[in-house]
Amino acid sequence: MIVLQVNQLYKSYMGDEILSGVKLEVQHRDRVALVGRNGAGKSTLLKIIAGKLSYDSGEIIKPKDIRLGYLDQHAGLESTLSIWEEMMTIFEPLKKLEQTIRTLELKMADSAVYENPDQYAKIMTEYDQLQHDFKERGGYQYEADTRSILHGMQFYPDSYDQKISELSGGQRTRLALAKLLLSKPDLLILDEPTNHLDIETLNWLETFLKSYDGAILIVSHDRYFLDQIVSIVYEVSRHHVNKFTGNYSNYLDQKAKNYERDRKLYEKQQGEKAKLEDFIQKNIVRASTTKLAQSRRKILEKTEWMDSPEGDEKSATFSFEIERQSGNDVLQVNDLTIGYEGIPVSQNIQLHVYRTDRISLVGPNGVGKSTLLKTLIKDESPLSGTIRFGTNVQIGYYDQELAKLDSNKSILKELWDEWPLMNEKDIRTVLGRFLFSGEDVDKIVRDLSGGEKARLALAKLMLQKANFLILDEPTNHLDLDSKEVLENALVDYPGTLLFVSHDRYFINRISTKVVELSHDGTTEYLGDYDYYVEKKHELEEIAAEKQAAMQKPIEIVDQKQKTTQIDKEAKKKIRKVSRRIEEIEQQLSTLDQQIEDIEKMLCDPEIFQNHEKVLELQTQLDDLKEQHEVFELEWLELNEELEKL
Repeated sequence: MIVLQVNQLYKSYMGDEILSGVKLEVQHRDRVALVGRNGAGKSTLLKIIAGKLSYDSGEIIKPKDIRLGYLDQHAGLESTLSIWEEMMTIFEPLKKLEQTIRTLELKMADSAVYENPDQYAKIMTEYDQLQHDFKERGGYQYEADTRSILHGMQFYPDSYDQKISELSGGQRTRLALAKLLLSKPDLLILDEPTNHLDIETLNWLETFLKSYDGAILIVSHDRYFLDQIVSIVYEVSRHHVNKFTGNYSNYLDQKAKNYERDRKLYEKQQGEKAKLEDFIQKNIVRASTTKLAQSRRKILEKTEWMDSPEGDEKSATFSFEIERQSGNDVLQVNDLTIGYEGIPVSQNIQLHVYRTDRISLVGPNGVGKSTLLKTLIKDESPLSGTIRFGTNVQIGYYDQELAKLDSNKSILKELWDEWPLMNEKDIRTVLGRFLFSGEDVDKIVRDLSGGEKARLALAKLMLQKANFLILDEPTNHLDLDSKEVLENALVDYPGTLLFVSHDRYFINRISTKVVELSHDGTTEYLGDYDYYVEKKHELEEIAAEKQAAMQKPIEIVDQKQKTTQIDKEAKKKIRKVSRRIEEIEQQLSTLDQQIEDIEKMLCDPEIFQNHEKVLELQTQLDDLKEQHEVFELEWLELNEELEKL
């Protein structure tokens, strides 16, 4: 069943065309994503469909009985009620229905009614129908559903009586999403629902939406989330909308194939066009061939030539470089306690960062991830513990709030005032690489959108040439294309990274270690996000097994049972040793590659003649070989242990 159909929709604003001839269709239980660059018109299209914005022409068709629910990306619940009271407002019709049922029950208990068979039968019929309706509409489970969704959105029973007006902006946004999910519309329209959600809540939301009984139309810049949820992708590009079947990764594959096809066709057409133009130019003035030339000119004018596949959509182009290399030990954090005004948020934090590490800091909202980063850069003071940076460490910091980008300066002045020795041409060149060109550089910083501020902050970060980047949610405010450009820049970055992100795709692509922060300390995992999830699940299973074993009563077991238990313990030991061997082999492979790269560099004649550079590279090489020997020795010992087992 079709729940939404958009036909030939046009929308312009202040004379600028935003959407042109848009066609879109959503059927029952479809999971549809709208993707495209910032400013392409995704949110505009959602608002038009939701009835929040007018359009110039076209039609939007919805069945009369379809209930539509819409969540704006900047939505935040405003109410004077408590959390629980606000959620219960959704079920007012159900409560009235329940009250009607109770009234009928009182009537049925009335002896006068009972003695009148016709009246009693009429009430019973009405009562049976209302009970059926009450059950079908979830009357017996709406409170349980409410608790389940509030729990998924990290609102627990001890907070149900809290006034919504006392909540933070992020909490009110999560509550607005919770209320919308509870209302169960037939078509759920979500604009950036993953904002303000930590990884645990994102996982819950994915599970919920997969089993959602209605249709979903969603805008999101979270690629991991889109891959898990959607099966249809509509791309908003150059005022038009194109449909792709599959999840986000499938969309990227199809788009790449389409681009290659269109590029070849475009180049072929341009060749034909050039031949026609050349023939016309050479023959139009000759009496003998002027008619032929005029005929070709008509062909040239009437032919609808393809636009370039690249179009006018440009991508930012930048990379992060360093002025000088840091020492091997970049950062040592021991027994650190962080918090505000003497109140601890997290304690017993241990963190050791080595040169070229790429560490992702994860954990639930409110555990202190941003606070830890601010403590490291000395914006906040530690409550206890030690923080020691290594030699030659230069820090570059990216603030997720972009709080320092609030001046009345132009973009050009903002950058130029911090790097006054650069000439204007070079400053404009840098800004151009971040998609600020022409009159854009005269925009006032405080008036910029979130995406524009993010690009300006990254431009500043690039110019610092720091060898240790500390990034707090660097992919916030960035569209999918800009995220990919940032990832590529960080993959090639020769320095060290410590970053907080809820973007699981980003973590998978960048990180070599994941550090989980809790209120009681830190746990380090070697590898990317997928490895972290797998390892954490494995550890939880082991802990559950131990807990179950502790709760079992002490029994007298025979020799056969003892042998079985020994076998289980041996298998566990083998699995543990094998996993550690795999981890070491991964580390050895990485070190081998790094050693090979440096040895190649030392053979380069230009570097070989630079004694300082040779000395620096040789020091790095010695450090890497020393690490390699330590891992190799542990690998040999573990293999011997595995053979004995």
